[in-house]
Amino acid sequence: MKVGGLGSVMDSLPRMLREQGHDARIMIPRYATMDTDKFPLKTTVKDLKLASAEVDSYGLCVSNVLEYEENGRVTAYFLENMEYYEKRANVYGYADDPIRWLLLCRGVLEFVKKSEWKPDVIVASDWQTGLIPNMLHVDYAHDPALSKIATIFSIHNLSYQGMFDHHFVSEMDYDEGQSAIPAINDERLLKLNFMRRGIRYADIVNTVSPTYAQEITTPEYGELLDDLLRERRSSLFGILNGIDCDSYNPEVDGIIEFKYGVKTLYERAKNKTVLRKKFNLPDKGGSPILSIVSRLTDQKGFGLFIDAGEHLLNNYDFQFVVLGTGDAGLMSFFRSLGERYPDKVSVHLSFDEKLPHYIFAGSDAILIPSKYEPSGLTQMEAMKYGAIPIVRKTGGLADSVTDYDPKTQTGNGFVFEKFDNYALYGAIVRMLETYRYPNFWTALQKRAMNVDFSWGKSAAEYVGLFKKAIVFHKEANDKESSLRQNL
Repeated sequence: MKVGGLGSVMDSLPRMLREQGHDARIMIPRYATMDTDKFPLKTTVKDLKLASAEVDSYGLCVSNVLEYEENGRVTAYFLENMEYYEKRANVYGYADDPIRWLLLCRGVLEFVKKSEWKPDVIVASDWQTGLIPNMLHVDYAHDPALSKIATIFSIHNLSYQGMFDHHFVSEMDYDEGQSAIPAINDERLLKLNFMRRGIRYADIVNTVSPTYAQEITTPEYGELLDDLLRERRSSLFGILNGIDCDSYNPEVDGIIEFKYGVKTLYERAKNKTVLRKKFNLPDKGGSPILSIVSRLTDQKGFGLFIDAGEHLLNNYDFQFVVLGTGDAGLMSFFRSLGERYPDKVSVHLSFDEKLPHYIFAGSDAILIPSKYEPSGLTQMEAMKYGAIPIVRKTGGLADSVTDYDPKTQTGNGFVFEKFDNYALYGAIVRMLETYRYPNFWTALQKRAMNVDFSWGKSAAEYVGLFKKAIVFHKEANDKESSLRQNL
Protein backbone atom coordinates (compact mmCIF):
# COMPACT_ATOMS: atom_id res chain seq x y z
CA MET A 1 0.00 0.00 0.00
CA LYS A 2 2.93 2.30 -0.71
CA VAL A 3 2.06 6.01 -0.68
CA GLY A 4 5.25 8.01 -1.12
CA GLY A 5 8.42 7.83 0.95
CA LEU A 6 6.73 6.64 4.14
CA GLY A 7 5.59 3.50 2.33
CA SER A 8 9.18 2.78 1.28
CA VAL A 9 10.43 3.19 4.84
CA MET A 10 7.71 0.98 6.34
CA ASP A 11 8.70 -1.82 3.97
CA SER A 12 12.49 -1.49 4.02
CA LEU A 13 13.23 -0.68 7.68
CA PRO A 14 11.32 -3.60 9.29
CA ARG A 15 12.71 -5.93 6.63
CA MET A 16 16.29 -4.93 7.46
CA LEU A 17 15.61 -5.14 11.21
CA ARG A 18 14.45 -8.72 10.69
CA GLU A 19 17.62 -9.50 8.73
CA GLN A 20 19.59 -8.18 11.71
CA GLY A 21 17.83 -10.62 14.05
CA HIS A 22 14.95 -8.57 15.46
CA ASP A 23 11.24 -9.39 15.39
CA ALA A 24 9.90 -6.31 13.60
CA ARG A 25 6.27 -6.23 12.44
CA ILE A 26 4.02 -3.53 11.02
CA MET A 27 0.31 -2.89 11.45
CA ILE A 28 -1.87 -0.92 9.04
CA PRO A 29 -5.55 -0.91 8.04
CA ARG A 30 -6.89 -3.63 5.75
CA TYR A 31 -7.42 -1.54 2.64
CA ALA A 32 -9.78 -2.68 -0.10
CA THR A 33 -7.25 -2.53 -2.94
CA MET A 34 -4.87 -5.05 -1.36
CA ASP A 35 -4.26 -8.09 -3.56
CA THR A 36 -5.01 -10.97 -1.19
CA ASP A 37 -4.33 -13.53 -3.90
CA LYS A 38 -0.75 -12.30 -4.08
CA PHE A 39 -0.55 -11.63 -0.32
CA PRO A 40 -2.76 -14.21 1.44
CA LEU A 41 -3.98 -13.19 4.91
CA LYS A 42 -5.33 -15.24 7.78
CA THR A 43 -7.30 -14.19 10.83
CA THR A 44 -5.35 -13.99 14.07
CA VAL A 45 -7.88 -12.14 16.30
CA LYS A 46 -11.66 -12.20 15.82
CA ASP A 47 -14.15 -9.55 16.92
CA LEU A 48 -11.64 -7.18 18.43
CA LYS A 49 -13.77 -4.78 20.47
CA LEU A 50 -12.57 -1.25 21.05
CA ALA A 51 -13.65 -1.01 24.69
CA SER A 52 -12.76 2.61 25.27
CA ALA A 53 -14.37 5.88 26.22
CA GLU A 54 -14.28 7.34 22.74
CA VAL A 55 -16.24 4.48 21.13
CA ASP A 56 -18.53 3.09 23.84
CA SER A 57 -21.24 5.60 23.04
CA TYR A 58 -21.09 4.53 19.39
CA GLY A 59 -21.18 0.80 20.06
CA LEU A 60 -18.39 0.30 17.53
CA CYS A 61 -16.15 -2.76 17.13
CA VAL A 62 -13.52 -3.82 14.60
CA SER A 63 -14.27 -7.21 13.14
CA ASN A 64 -10.87 -8.89 12.84
CA VAL A 65 -7.12 -8.54 12.80
CA LEU A 66 -5.45 -10.42 9.95
CA GLU A 67 -1.82 -11.44 9.69
CA TYR A 68 0.61 -11.96 6.82
CA GLU A 69 3.53 -14.37 6.87
CA GLU A 70 6.70 -14.05 4.85
CA ASN A 71 9.18 -16.94 4.80
CA GLY A 72 7.36 -18.55 7.71
CA ARG A 73 7.44 -15.45 9.92
CA VAL A 74 4.62 -13.04 10.74
CA THR A 75 5.67 -9.66 9.37
CA ALA A 76 2.44 -7.66 9.20
CA TYR A 77 -1.00 -7.22 10.74
CA PHE A 78 -4.07 -5.64 9.16
CA LEU A 79 -6.98 -4.05 11.02
CA GLU A 80 -10.35 -4.71 9.40
CA ASN A 81 -13.23 -2.26 9.33
CA MET A 82 -15.63 -2.28 6.43
CA GLU A 83 -16.92 1.27 6.90
CA TYR A 84 -13.66 3.11 7.44
CA TYR A 85 -11.11 1.09 5.44
CA GLU A 86 -12.43 -1.50 3.02
CA LYS A 87 -15.14 0.67 1.44
CA ARG A 88 -12.63 3.44 0.72
CA ALA A 89 -10.94 3.76 -2.65
CA ASN A 90 -7.90 5.62 -1.31
CA VAL A 91 -5.55 5.42 1.66
CA TYR A 92 -5.74 9.10 2.63
CA GLY A 93 -7.79 12.16 1.91
CA TYR A 94 -11.19 11.79 3.62
CA ALA A 95 -12.90 14.31 5.90
CA ASP A 96 -13.25 11.65 8.60
CA ASP A 97 -9.58 10.60 8.50
CA PRO A 98 -9.13 11.51 12.21
CA ILE A 99 -11.76 8.87 13.06
CA ARG A 100 -10.04 6.33 10.81
CA TRP A 101 -6.66 6.88 12.49
CA LEU A 102 -8.19 6.97 15.98
CA LEU A 103 -9.54 3.49 15.24
CA LEU A 104 -6.14 2.34 14.03
CA CYS A 105 -4.36 3.66 17.14
CA ARG A 106 -6.90 2.06 19.49
CA GLY A 107 -6.99 -1.12 17.42
CA VAL A 108 -3.21 -1.52 17.55
CA LEU A 109 -3.16 -1.28 21.35
CA GLU A 110 -6.18 -3.50 21.93
CA PHE A 111 -4.69 -6.07 19.59
CA VAL A 112 -1.34 -6.05 21.41
CA LYS A 113 -3.22 -6.35 24.71
CA LYS A 114 -5.03 -9.46 23.45
CA SER A 115 -2.19 -10.99 21.46
CA GLU A 116 0.42 -13.38 22.80
CA TRP A 117 3.05 -11.39 20.89
CA LYS A 118 4.18 -8.31 22.86
CA PRO A 119 6.65 -5.86 21.38
CA ASP A 120 9.29 -4.05 23.46
CA VAL A 121 8.84 -0.87 21.41
CA ILE A 122 6.09 0.61 19.27
CA VAL A 123 7.15 3.06 16.56
CA ALA A 124 4.26 5.40 15.69
CA SER A 125 4.80 7.07 12.32
CA ASP A 126 3.58 10.59 11.58
CA TRP A 127 0.37 12.27 12.72
CA GLN A 128 -1.90 9.37 11.77
CA THR A 129 -0.56 7.31 14.69
CA GLY A 130 0.28 10.15 17.07
CA LEU A 131 -2.43 9.05 19.53
CA ILE A 132 -0.64 5.78 20.33
CA PRO A 133 1.90 7.37 22.74
CA ASN A 134 -0.95 9.46 24.21
CA MET A 135 -3.15 6.40 24.84
CA LEU A 136 -0.31 4.32 26.29
CA HIS A 137 0.67 7.13 28.65
CA VAL A 138 -2.89 7.82 29.85
CA ASP A 139 -5.37 5.01 29.15
CA TYR A 140 -2.99 2.06 29.53
CA ALA A 141 -0.63 3.52 32.13
CA HIS A 142 -1.53 0.80 34.65
CA ASP A 143 -2.04 -2.09 32.24
CA PRO A 144 0.38 -4.83 33.35
CA ALA A 145 1.54 -5.60 29.79
CA LEU A 146 1.10 -2.41 27.76
CA SER A 147 2.55 -0.11 30.42
CA LYS A 148 5.93 -1.79 29.84
CA ILE A 149 6.04 -0.92 26.13
CA ALA A 150 8.28 2.00 25.10
CA THR A 151 7.20 4.35 22.31
CA ILE A 152 9.01 6.21 19.58
CA PHE A 153 7.14 8.87 17.62
CA SER A 154 8.71 9.13 14.17
CA ILE A 155 8.18 12.42 12.31
CA HIS A 156 8.46 12.06 8.56
CA ASN A 157 6.99 15.48 7.77
CA LEU A 158 6.12 17.96 10.52
CA SER A 159 3.97 20.13 8.28
CA TYR A 160 1.11 17.57 8.29
CA GLN A 161 -0.49 17.55 11.76
CA GLY A 162 -4.10 16.58 11.08
CA MET A 163 -6.96 17.21 8.65
CA PHE A 164 -6.74 20.96 9.10
CA ASP A 165 -4.29 23.79 8.52
CA HIS A 166 -2.54 24.17 11.86
CA HIS A 167 -1.52 27.72 10.93
CA PHE A 168 -5.16 28.85 11.07
CA VAL A 169 -6.75 27.34 14.17
CA SER A 170 -9.02 29.44 16.36
CA GLU A 171 -8.43 29.71 20.09
CA MET A 172 -11.57 27.62 20.66
CA ASP A 173 -10.28 24.82 18.42
CA TYR A 174 -6.67 24.87 19.64
CA ASP A 175 -5.49 21.51 21.01
CA GLU A 176 -2.80 21.84 23.65
CA GLY A 177 -2.40 18.06 23.62
CA GLN A 178 -3.15 17.38 27.29
CA SER A 179 -6.93 17.06 27.38
CA ALA A 180 -8.80 13.76 27.07
CA ILE A 181 -9.18 12.34 23.56
CA PRO A 182 -12.70 13.26 22.34
CA ALA A 183 -15.34 10.67 21.51
CA ILE A 184 -15.51 9.35 17.99
CA ASN A 185 -18.70 11.35 17.30
CA ASP A 186 -17.34 14.56 18.87
CA GLU A 187 -16.55 17.30 16.34
CA ARG A 188 -13.51 18.29 18.42
CA LEU A 189 -11.81 15.13 17.20
CA LEU A 190 -11.52 16.70 13.74
CA LYS A 191 -9.33 19.49 15.17
CA LEU A 192 -7.24 17.27 17.42
CA ASN A 193 -3.52 17.75 16.79
CA PHE A 194 -2.31 14.15 16.58
CA MET A 195 1.23 15.33 15.82
CA ARG A 196 1.46 17.45 18.97
CA ARG A 197 0.22 14.56 21.11
CA GLY A 198 2.72 12.13 19.62
CA ILE A 199 5.58 14.53 20.38
CA ARG A 200 4.33 15.25 23.89
CA TYR A 201 3.84 11.68 25.09
CA ALA A 202 6.39 9.48 23.29
CA ASP A 203 9.48 8.28 25.16
CA ILE A 204 11.59 9.36 22.20
CA VAL A 205 10.83 11.61 19.22
CA ASN A 206 12.64 10.69 16.03
CA THR A 207 12.96 12.41 12.67
CA VAL A 208 14.28 11.07 9.39
CA SER A 209 17.55 13.02 9.32
CA PRO A 210 19.87 14.60 11.93
CA THR A 211 19.72 18.05 10.35
CA TYR A 212 15.91 18.05 10.24
CA ALA A 213 15.90 17.14 13.95
CA GLN A 214 17.82 20.35 14.62
CA GLU A 215 15.83 22.48 12.17
CA ILE A 216 12.41 21.69 13.65
CA THR A 217 13.39 23.21 17.01
CA THR A 218 13.48 26.63 15.27
CA PRO A 219 10.51 28.87 14.38
CA GLU A 220 11.48 28.73 10.68
CA TYR A 221 10.97 24.96 10.43
CA GLY A 222 9.04 24.10 13.59
CA GLU A 223 5.52 24.50 12.15
CA LEU A 224 4.31 26.09 15.45
CA LEU A 225 5.57 23.08 17.43
CA ASP A 226 9.12 24.35 17.94
CA ASP A 227 8.45 25.34 21.58
CA LEU A 228 7.35 21.80 22.42
CA LEU A 229 10.21 20.27 20.44
CA ARG A 230 12.73 22.44 22.29
CA GLU A 231 11.23 21.18 25.56
CA ARG A 232 11.81 17.64 24.33
CA ARG A 233 15.26 18.34 22.91
CA SER A 234 16.95 15.74 25.14
CA SER A 235 14.64 13.06 23.72
CA LEU A 236 14.79 14.25 20.09
CA PHE A 237 16.95 12.35 17.59
CA GLY A 238 17.42 12.10 13.85
CA ILE A 239 18.38 9.09 11.71
CA LEU A 240 18.79 9.46 7.97
CA ASN A 241 16.56 7.19 5.91
CA GLY A 242 18.17 4.53 3.77
CA ILE A 243 17.15 3.31 0.33
CA ASP A 244 16.42 -0.10 -1.13
CA CYS A 245 19.80 -0.84 -2.72
CA ASP A 246 18.40 -3.94 -4.44
CA SER A 247 15.75 -1.98 -6.33
CA TYR A 248 18.04 0.98 -7.03
CA ASN A 249 21.22 -0.62 -8.33
CA PRO A 250 22.32 0.01 -11.93
CA GLU A 251 24.30 -3.23 -11.98
CA VAL A 252 21.17 -5.39 -11.62
CA ASP A 253 18.27 -3.01 -12.40
CA GLY A 254 15.81 -4.94 -14.55
CA ILE A 255 14.20 -1.74 -15.89
CA ILE A 256 17.15 0.04 -17.52
CA GLU A 257 18.49 -1.32 -20.81
CA PHE A 258 22.23 -1.10 -20.15
CA LYS A 259 23.63 -2.26 -16.81
CA TYR A 260 26.73 -0.62 -15.35
CA GLY A 261 28.61 0.00 -12.11
CA VAL A 262 31.47 2.08 -10.75
CA LYS A 263 33.98 -0.07 -12.66
CA THR A 264 31.94 -0.04 -15.89
CA LEU A 265 30.77 3.56 -15.85
CA TYR A 266 31.57 3.90 -19.55
CA GLU A 267 28.42 1.84 -20.28
CA ARG A 268 26.25 4.55 -18.69
CA ALA A 269 26.34 6.79 -21.79
CA LYS A 270 24.13 4.29 -23.66
CA ASN A 271 21.33 4.94 -21.17
CA LYS A 272 21.55 8.63 -21.99
CA THR A 273 20.63 7.81 -25.58
CA VAL A 274 17.71 5.70 -24.37
CA LEU A 275 16.47 8.53 -22.14
CA ARG A 276 16.51 11.00 -25.02
CA LYS A 277 14.45 8.64 -27.16
CA LYS A 278 11.89 8.09 -24.40
CA PHE A 279 11.47 11.83 -23.91
CA ASN A 280 11.65 12.70 -27.63
CA LEU A 281 14.74 14.86 -27.28
CA PRO A 282 17.27 15.17 -30.13
CA ASP A 283 20.66 13.53 -29.69
CA LYS A 284 22.95 16.42 -28.81
CA GLY A 285 26.04 14.35 -28.19
CA GLY A 286 28.00 15.72 -25.24
CA SER A 287 25.31 18.06 -23.89
CA PRO A 288 24.46 17.32 -20.25
CA ILE A 289 20.94 16.37 -19.21
CA LEU A 290 19.49 17.96 -16.08
CA SER A 291 16.41 16.29 -14.58
CA ILE A 292 13.61 16.56 -12.03
CA VAL A 293 11.90 13.52 -10.46
CA SER A 294 9.55 14.84 -7.82
CA ARG A 295 6.19 16.03 -6.63
CA LEU A 296 5.87 19.50 -8.11
CA THR A 297 5.02 21.48 -4.99
CA ASP A 298 6.07 24.68 -3.28
CA GLN A 299 7.91 22.69 -0.59
CA LYS A 300 10.18 21.16 -3.23
CA GLY A 301 11.40 24.62 -4.24
CA PHE A 302 10.73 24.44 -7.96
CA GLY A 303 9.28 27.94 -7.93
CA LEU A 304 12.92 29.09 -7.93
CA PHE A 305 13.33 27.62 -11.42
CA ILE A 306 10.54 29.83 -12.76
CA ASP A 307 12.88 32.82 -12.46
CA ALA A 308 16.14 31.03 -13.26
CA GLY A 309 15.08 28.49 -15.89
CA GLU A 310 14.74 30.55 -19.04
CA HIS A 311 17.99 32.44 -18.41
CA LEU A 312 19.81 29.13 -18.08
CA LEU A 313 18.20 27.61 -21.17
CA ASN A 314 18.96 30.72 -23.22
CA ASN A 315 22.61 30.92 -22.19
CA TYR A 316 23.83 27.36 -21.62
CA ASP A 317 23.91 24.18 -23.64
CA PHE A 318 21.99 21.48 -21.76
CA GLN A 319 18.74 19.48 -21.95
CA PHE A 320 16.09 19.26 -19.28
CA VAL A 321 13.78 16.35 -18.37
CA VAL A 322 10.89 16.73 -15.90
CA LEU A 323 8.87 13.89 -14.33
CA GLY A 324 6.24 14.67 -11.72
CA THR A 325 2.80 15.86 -10.83
CA GLY A 326 1.51 18.37 -8.29
CA ASP A 327 0.58 22.05 -8.21
CA ALA A 328 -1.30 23.24 -11.28
CA GLY A 329 0.82 26.40 -11.56
CA LEU A 330 4.12 24.51 -11.60
CA MET A 331 2.80 21.89 -14.00
CA SER A 332 1.62 24.64 -16.34
CA PHE A 333 5.02 26.34 -16.16
CA PHE A 334 6.98 23.20 -17.05
CA ARG A 335 4.52 22.29 -19.79
CA SER A 336 4.96 25.76 -21.28
CA LEU A 337 8.73 25.46 -21.01
CA GLY A 338 8.58 22.21 -23.00
CA GLU A 339 6.50 23.89 -25.70
CA ARG A 340 8.89 26.85 -26.00
CA TYR A 341 12.09 24.78 -25.95
CA PRO A 342 11.14 21.50 -27.69
CA ASP A 343 14.77 20.59 -28.46
CA LYS A 344 15.89 21.23 -24.90
CA VAL A 345 12.98 20.45 -22.56
CA SER A 346 10.67 17.45 -22.26
CA VAL A 347 8.10 16.86 -19.52
CA HIS A 348 5.99 13.93 -18.30
CA LEU A 349 3.42 15.31 -15.88
CA SER A 350 1.97 12.12 -14.41
CA PHE A 351 3.07 9.37 -12.04
CA ASP A 352 5.19 6.57 -13.47
CA GLU A 353 7.08 3.86 -11.54
CA LYS A 354 9.59 2.94 -14.24
CA LEU A 355 10.63 6.30 -15.68
CA PRO A 356 12.65 7.37 -12.60
CA HIS A 357 15.02 4.45 -13.24
CA TYR A 358 15.58 5.59 -16.84
CA ILE A 359 16.11 9.17 -15.68
CA PHE A 360 18.55 8.26 -12.91
CA ALA A 361 20.53 6.08 -15.33
CA GLY A 362 20.51 8.56 -18.22
CA SER A 363 20.61 12.09 -16.83
CA ASP A 364 23.80 13.73 -15.64
CA ALA A 365 22.36 15.74 -12.76
CA ILE A 366 19.14 15.92 -10.77
CA LEU A 367 17.63 19.08 -9.31
CA ILE A 368 16.26 19.11 -5.71
CA PRO A 369 16.08 22.74 -4.47
CA SER A 370 13.75 22.04 -1.53
CA LYS A 371 12.49 24.73 0.82
CA TYR A 372 12.69 22.00 3.47
CA GLU A 373 13.30 18.27 3.17
CA PRO A 374 12.95 15.97 6.20
CA SER A 375 14.98 13.22 4.55
CA GLY A 376 14.52 12.86 0.83
CA LEU A 377 15.10 9.62 -1.05
CA THR A 378 15.46 10.90 -4.61
CA GLN A 379 18.96 12.34 -4.15
CA MET A 380 20.20 9.03 -2.69
CA GLU A 381 18.57 6.92 -5.40
CA ALA A 382 19.97 9.19 -8.13
CA MET A 383 23.48 9.11 -6.65
CA LYS A 384 23.56 5.30 -6.78
CA TYR A 385 23.12 5.68 -10.57
CA GLY A 386 25.73 8.42 -10.96
CA ALA A 387 23.22 11.26 -11.47
CA ILE A 388 24.74 14.16 -9.52
CA PRO A 389 22.36 15.99 -7.16
CA ILE A 390 21.99 19.78 -7.08
CA VAL A 391 20.41 20.47 -3.71
CA ARG A 392 19.66 23.14 -1.17
CA LYS A 393 21.40 22.67 2.18
CA THR A 394 18.45 21.60 4.32
CA GLY A 395 17.29 18.50 6.21
CA GLY A 396 18.26 15.15 4.74
CA LEU A 397 19.73 16.83 1.67
CA ALA A 398 22.37 18.44 3.89
CA ASP A 399 23.10 15.08 5.54
CA SER A 400 23.46 13.10 2.32
CA VAL A 401 25.09 15.49 -0.18
CA THR A 402 28.46 17.22 0.28
CA ASP A 403 29.43 20.15 -1.90
CA TYR A 404 31.92 19.61 -4.71
CA ASP A 405 35.26 21.36 -4.15
CA PRO A 406 37.31 21.66 -7.36
CA LYS A 407 40.52 22.45 -5.43
CA THR A 408 40.52 19.33 -3.28
CA GLN A 409 38.42 17.21 -5.65
CA THR A 410 36.05 16.20 -2.86
CA GLY A 411 32.26 16.17 -2.53
CA ASN A 412 29.49 14.26 -4.26
CA GLY A 413 27.09 16.98 -5.45
CA PHE A 414 26.38 20.69 -5.71
CA VAL A 415 24.95 22.43 -2.65
CA PHE A 416 23.56 25.95 -2.22
CA GLU A 417 22.27 27.54 0.99
CA LYS A 418 20.04 30.56 0.39
CA PHE A 419 16.54 29.88 -0.85
CA ASP A 420 16.58 32.19 -3.86
CA ASN A 421 16.82 31.89 -7.63
CA TYR A 422 20.34 33.38 -7.79
CA ALA A 423 21.74 30.68 -5.49
CA LEU A 424 20.00 28.01 -7.57
CA TYR A 425 21.31 29.59 -10.79
CA GLY A 426 24.86 29.57 -9.46
CA ALA A 427 24.71 25.92 -8.41
CA ILE A 428 23.45 24.81 -11.84
CA VAL A 429 26.16 26.84 -13.57
CA ARG A 430 28.81 25.22 -11.36
CA MET A 431 27.46 21.82 -12.40
CA LEU A 432 27.49 22.72 -16.09
CA GLU A 433 31.06 24.04 -15.90
CA THR A 434 32.33 20.98 -14.01
CA TYR A 435 30.72 18.71 -16.59
CA ARG A 436 33.09 20.15 -19.19
CA TYR A 437 35.98 18.30 -17.54
CA PRO A 438 35.34 14.56 -18.07
CA ASN A 439 37.97 13.29 -15.63
CA PHE A 440 36.68 15.47 -12.80
CA TRP A 441 33.08 14.57 -13.62
CA THR A 442 33.74 10.83 -13.69
CA ALA A 443 35.50 11.02 -10.33
CA LEU A 444 32.53 12.97 -8.95
CA GLN A 445 30.13 10.29 -10.20
CA LYS A 446 32.16 7.49 -8.61
CA ARG A 447 32.20 9.28 -5.24
CA ALA A 448 28.41 9.66 -5.41
CA MET A 449 27.88 6.02 -6.36
CA ASN A 450 30.13 4.76 -3.55
CA VAL A 451 28.24 6.45 -0.68
CA ASP A 452 26.60 3.87 1.61
CA PHE A 453 22.87 4.63 1.76
CA SER A 454 21.84 1.08 2.62
CA TRP A 455 19.16 0.38 5.20
CA GLY A 456 21.63 -1.81 7.08
CA LYS A 457 23.43 1.25 8.40
CA SER A 458 20.21 3.11 9.29
CA ALA A 459 18.59 0.03 10.86
CA ALA A 460 21.57 -0.44 13.18
CA GLU A 461 21.12 3.16 14.34
CA TYR A 462 17.41 2.48 14.94
CA VAL A 463 18.28 -0.51 17.13
CA GLY A 464 20.38 1.81 19.28
CA LEU A 465 17.42 4.20 19.47
CA PHE A 466 15.05 1.39 20.48
CA LYS A 467 17.35 0.42 23.35
CA LYS A 468 17.50 4.04 24.45
CA ALA A 469 13.68 4.28 24.37
CA ILE A 470 13.39 1.20 26.59
CA VAL A 471 15.75 2.77 29.13
CA PHE A 472 13.92 6.13 29.02
CA HIS A 473 10.57 4.39 29.47
CA LYS A 474 11.74 2.33 32.43
CA GLU A 475 13.22 5.41 34.10
CA ALA A 476 9.94 7.32 33.62
CA ASN A 477 7.91 4.40 35.02
CA ASP A 478 10.23 4.05 38.02
CA LYS A 479 9.99 7.77 38.70
CA GLU A 480 6.20 7.73 38.51
CA SER A 481 6.01 4.65 40.77
CA SER A 482 8.26 6.33 43.32
CA LEU A 483 6.06 9.44 43.32
CA ARG A 484 2.92 7.36 43.90
CA GLN A 485 4.56 5.58 46.82
CA ASN A 486 5.59 8.87 48.40
CA LEU A 487 2.02 10.14 48.09
